[in-house]
Amino acid sequence: MELFNLSAKVALVTGGNGGIGFSMAKAIGKAGAKIIIAGRNDDKNNESIEELKSIDVDCISLNVDVTSESSCDEMIKKSMSHFGKLNILINNAGTNIRKRPEDYELDEWKSIIDTNLISMFICSKACFPHFKSVGGGKIINIGSMHSLFGAPLGSAYSASKGGVVQLTKSLANSWAKDNIQVNAVLPGYIDTKLTQQARVDIPELQKRVEERTPVGRWGNPDDLGGIAVFLSSDGSNFISGTAIPVDGGYSING
Repeated sequence: MELFNLSAKVALVTGGNGGIGFSMAKAIGKAGAKIIIAGRNDDKNNESIEELKSIDVDCISLNVDVTSESSCDEMIKKSMSHFGKLNILINNAGTNIRKRPEDYELDEWKSIIDTNLISMFICSKACFPHFKSVGGGKIINIGSMHSLFGAPLGSAYSASKGGVVQLTKSLANSWAKDNIQVNAVLPGYIDTKLTQQARVDIPELQKRVEERTPVGRWGNPDDLGGIAVFLSSDGSNFISGTAIPVDGGYSING
């Protein structure tokens, strides 16, 4: 459908070289968007670009530190230099350290907040003038089930992902007059490298999630492709400031 055609759009995906970020990049690339993959690992960046090119997606990759304002500003300059415009930002970069609250070093706590939350502000702020110059834009912030629930082994992660939802609402409110829609996606338990390690750290997690999730399984990264296309498209022009769970019903099963 033309409503979901992204062929005139350019999208930047942070942390887009694997997992949920790459699946979103692939989905919106298939819908026609040109893609910029931003990540710190050049090998993974190159692998993701090769896979996207194999399905005829026009794309580049950039090495960036999303916690650095100067690095993000340079990322935007290079994106604009290559494609000439920017329409979509997916703030996906994230990290976690699993510890009880009293066991965190302050530097560990700060590193999680910097990567998961402050980076979204830095990247969104850097994109704003370019979105405004082309008459609007879309920002998709990746939250988590821990935007809703507290994790005993992830207080910093939960705090950062709760902050993502409130940042999303504030940016949506501030930039609505500039035709910029800002929404959050809250993935459920998705089978990625990050959650594979979680199942090593918490052996009972696999079964617990399957039992609580109404559809009876963990998600896979491609389950996030559809919501990325929708929130990047004109089909979501009257939707802003929301936080949408993509979780197989996990969050509604009391």
